[in-house]
Amino acid sequence: MSGSRFVYYKGLGARLERAVYNFMLDEHVYEQGYTEMITPYLVNSKSMFGTGQFPKFKEDVFQVEDRDLTLIPTAEVPLTNYYADEILDGKELPIYFTALSPSFRSEAGSAGRDTRGLIRLHQFHKVEMVKFSDKETSYDELEKMTQNAEILLQKLNLPYRVITLCTGDMGFSAAKTYDLEVWVPAQDTYREISSCSNCEDFQARRAMIRYRDEDSKVQYAHTLNGSGLAVGRTVTAILENYQNEDGSVTVPEVLVPVSYTHLDVYKRQGLHSLLLCFSNFYILTGY
Repeated sequence: MSGSRFVYYKGLGARLERAVYNFMLDEHVYEQGYTEMITPYLVNSKSMFGTGQFPKFKEDVFQVEDRDLTLIPTAEVPLTNYYADEILDGKELPIYFTALSPSFRSEAGSAGRDTRGLIRLHQFHKVEMVKFSDKETSYDELEKMTQNAEILLQKLNLPYRVITLCTGDMGFSAAKTYDLEVWVPAQDTYREISSCSNCEDFQARRAMIRYRDEDSKVQYAHTLNGSGLAVGRTVTAILENYQNEDGSVTVPEVLVPVSYTHLDVYKRQGLHSLLLCFSNFYILTGY
């Protein structure tokens, strides 16, 4: 239907994915002070340039023929460009946005790398965090953003680690980046599940995002972005780390209120029903 590296979620699998991103959004909005947004999934070249995807990564996205429109690789693009060509009141900073969106990536240069399962798809859901800050407090905001993502993994009780990226591994727009990596037993390694970056004023200069400080002087804002979290990879981590000896999967307790199913129902349905609903995951990921 769509080719390789596209997947279906069915039944309890679809419900688990929905429970995961609802949990993430509720945590960001009600506990961490983010404003929830629903954004366009198609943006123009100016927006892609503003956040640093164009021109360097033009081959890694899906573009509409004969139209200046691109499917977003991350909600970072429309969220950050929300204030493009604007001057904000410095008293309103910092501003926090979050959004769930599909992310579309052709990843032309990734042939043969992690192409099995839910790790590297052409289309996947991700909850994004974006912040607008003044230049004095942006690194404090980066620490807070990273903690915002960490709290999700802690509440899901998933083993993870935090690493600081070296310059050669950072994204084009970033000045400093933390990667959160979750333990994936099937691969016997940690895999990236969130990346939190301070772009300082790099994106703001491109997109003309400014603020007026307390002295009425116009300054470039600092922008930050982070995954909170990549949903498919979170589902993968849950299926692997919560799998029981009989092959059944116990759903994390924190997801029970948002999955509309009691924990004992998941346990009671056990191996048979979960394998029926998650059969695509087992085939696709080679568990």
